[in-house]
Amino acid sequence: MSQDNLVPVLGPHVPELRALELLVEVDRLGSLSAGAESLGITQQAASSRVRTMEALVGVPLLVRSRRGSALTPTGQLVVQWAGRVLEEAAQLDAGIAALRSDRRGHLRIAASLTIAEHLLPGWLVAVRADQVRAGQAPTEFTMTATNSERVVELVVGGEVELGFVEGPDAPTGLSHRLVGTDELVVVVAPEHAWAHRPRRRVSASSLAATPLVVREAGSGTRTVLERALDGLPAAPPALELSSTTAVRAAVVAGAGPAVLGAHAVRDDLATGRLVAVTVTGLDLTRRLNVVWRDGPQPPAGPARALVARAVIAQVS
Repeated sequence: MSQDNLVPVLGPHVPELRALELLVEVDRLGSLSAGAESLGITQQAASSRVRTMEALVGVPLLVRSRRGSALTPTGQLVVQWAGRVLEEAAQLDAGIAALRSDRRGHLRIAASLTIAEHLLPGWLVAVRADQVRAGQAPTEFTMTATNSERVVELVVGGEVELGFVEGPDAPTGLSHRLVGTDELVVVVAPEHAWAHRPRRRVSASSLAATPLVVREAGSGTRTVLERALDGLPAAPPALELSSTTAVRAAVVAGAGPAVLGAHAVRDDLATGRLVAVTVTGLDLTRRLNVVWRDGPQPPAGPARALVARAVIAQVS
């Protein structure tokens, strides 16, 4: 490593920034009490800071008298040096404040397709309405819709602050909270033979042995289906597609049955575009989780407000 890249190591005699700030104010105002008042601290606290600085420097920095406080020559020299330090610290403080403001004003989210298309928009609208009622500037949300496996990758990589995923289990290595459950539904076109069976029932083994229209590997829907059918002889997929919309269209076109989230096919079932088929002896429940990187709670601010709204929506 070159010498230019070495980070300087501070010695044990460097005063704290707040103490340097006090010394500058005492020099400007001419008394310790005025300096303390300017910074919103007690005179006792100000005296303690000065004593600590003097112990670090090793010589007196102030001379106190009935007329006020005056800096010693060493104190004046320290104030000169402190001015440059405090200017740089002020720039650092402004930069950190800007980062915190941006974090409150902009939230990056990733969500699995079912959540992104059918649940998350309502949660986002509710959060913005809450902010407007509270007199706050509405948060700008950026959302990436992808499969659950990719959502986890985006959260782990720090590319988004929150991720919403579907699956039988919460991802390992991330903090998470359950925000609801969703049932997968076996659907077929109205012309399919299963739609005309008595009570529209098929067995789990029949479902496994039938070529299905499925989502791509890594999607929450696919993971739950494979877990539910584990141990049963399975036919290869009829089609593998990367979106719920494409799967629904393929089923309508007669490509074969599919297993999709109830939220995703609600309108199709209501209009008769698709028909639901009951599978006996099979649990197709999946968990909807929100995940984040650090801490037992989601990041404070709009991220935490969004999670709260998601939980409320599932309870109500």
